[in-house]
Amino acid sequence: MKLAHLVLGATALLLLGGCDSVLSTSNGNLHTFVGCAVREFTFLAKKPGCRGLRITTDACWGRCETWEKPILEPPYIEAHHRVCTYNKTKQVIVKLPNCAPGVDPFYTYPMAVRCDCGACSTATTECETI
Repeated sequence: MKLAHLVLGATALLLLGGCDSVLSTSNGNLHTFVGCAVREFTFLAKKPGCRGLRITTDACWGRCETWEKPILEPPYIEAHHRVCTYNKTKQVIVKLPNCAPGVDPFYTYPMAVRCDCGACSTATTECETI
């Protein structure tokens, strides 16, 4: 049987550039939180020919209900896997500092507006399987 797993919505931003850290913005206990929420996230935006720029934005973060159970008929397992993922985003454009001549200094990234537990979509999220 596969192990049940959780994919953090913030993982989606790993595709954008060197992830630095996830910042706590809530007084709640994040270790026991179950659900999906918009949360502040900091990463380093970079591209060849420009200096990096530390950006603090909103991203999806959380844990969603996931389970697997054995069944008697093929495929012999019933699975329900949901991940914390983007429901609505806004595109943000920033200008990277100190770009070499001929290098486009603009960098575009998604900012989370609304997040939900749902099926993983490779269009918006880094989907991982075990």
